[in-house]
Amino acid sequence: MRTLTVALSDQAYDIHIGSGVLDRTQLIVSHLPAERVAVVSNSVVAPLYLQRLVAPLRADGVRVTEIVLPDGERHKTWETLNSIFDALLADRCDRTTTVVALGGGVIGDLAGFAAATYQRGVPFIQVPTTLLAQVDSSVGGKTGINHPRGKNMIGAFWQPKVVVADTDVLTTLPDRELSAGMAEVIKYGLIRDLPFLQWLEANVERLMERDADALAYAIERSCANKAEVVAGDERETAKDNGRALLNLGHTFGHAIETGLGYGELLHGEAVAAGTVMAAELSRRLGWIDAADVARVRELLIRAKLPVVGARLGIDRYLDLMGHDKKVFAGRLRLVLLRQLGEATTLADVPVSEICAAIDTCCS
Repeated sequence: MRTLTVALSDQAYDIHIGSGVLDRTQLIVSHLPAERVAVVSNSVVAPLYLQRLVAPLRADGVRVTEIVLPDGERHKTWETLNSIFDALLADRCDRTTTVVALGGGVIGDLAGFAAATYQRGVPFIQVPTTLLAQVDSSVGGKTGINHPRGKNMIGAFWQPKVVVADTDVLTTLPDRELSAGMAEVIKYGLIRDLPFLQWLEANVERLMERDADALAYAIERSCANKAEVVAGDERETAKDNGRALLNLGHTFGHAIETGLGYGELLHGEAVAAGTVMAAELSRRLGWIDAADVARVRELLIRAKLPVVGARLGIDRYLDLMGHDKKVFAGRLRLVLLRQLGEATTLADVPVSEICAAIDTCCS
């Protein structure tokens, strides 16, 4: 097991990464204010791992409420969130109850938002079961739900007490979900870690084949990158080059997800296509060249990710991107590449260049 620490201004928490850490019950029990948890999972993950998690907790005297939600991005809604509250209230869960998210990014976002708002805030623990959740969404405290006009537009910052990432659970992850997680892994190399990007180019096939050592290294390196960024800008308030850098490809990608309908593409798939758009726009601004864009596309293709954007129409893209959370004082800020391994945020990008990049990448 490897342990990283997310050091925030008023708190810190650990990320435990390794084989079999799901069975190390003390990693969770040691963070409980009382012997009471509510484990939120979904209909796909629960049959695989729910009892493996809760049986040892119950053996240790912990009272467990099990909440199993339907699977999929389309269920990241007020209605599903309210079903969590219904279950917590029905089982008389109080302020000492710790909410545990057992699942991928959707479960982590829903359970975290529920924890942030139930009785004005209860403790929260992340047990991510997808590659995307282990390297990205479980770390940093962003929680929320989708709105028909925009992804993740309603939510709260609510940091977990601990993150427990068992690399063994990735053996049951569908190939498509593994690829989706790779979009976020590749992002870290592109925005701030050129040596990691070069390592990924040399080892992407090992990751796709689920080589245990390669996966453990990629997860640890990704989490280390995210922990550093989050520690410097926990609530994404920095106007330039703070936590927003973690959203490379996301402004375009979120537009694709919303425009197609939540669940049509996985989040990582939409981000991959959006990353190519961001790279193409960076080229059009003169920062990187065509060979760099081709390098980005090739790595994403080797990770079995889409690199062509959805044909929503330019006006639809611009409308949806106008709802992005990085809009600051009415100005859309985009995350672009100064060079491979270095990203920046930029406002007032000429609309004509944005449109040209979208058009090129949707052909």
